[in-house]
Amino acid sequence: MSYLFKLLGVIGLLIITHGIFIKKEKPRDWNFAIGGIFLLAYSIYLHDLIFIILQMVFIVSNLYREWRLIKKK
Repeated sequence: MSYLFKLLGVIGLLIITHGIFIKKEKPRDWNFAIGGIFLLAYSIYLHDLIFIILQMVFIVSNLYREWRLIKKK
């Protein structure tokens, strides 16, 4: 089971890293949010409260940014 959560963490990092290289804002924001969800699962597995809070703030801020971009159109 620990390998599964480590794999989720690695996948989250890869998705976020991929998002860094995307030039368009919309897919980049979604990559950050999805990668953050994977890293949130890993941080919950680690029982690391600081990492959990960080990931939750990261995910919410990316989704809020996406919502503002949609609302702006």
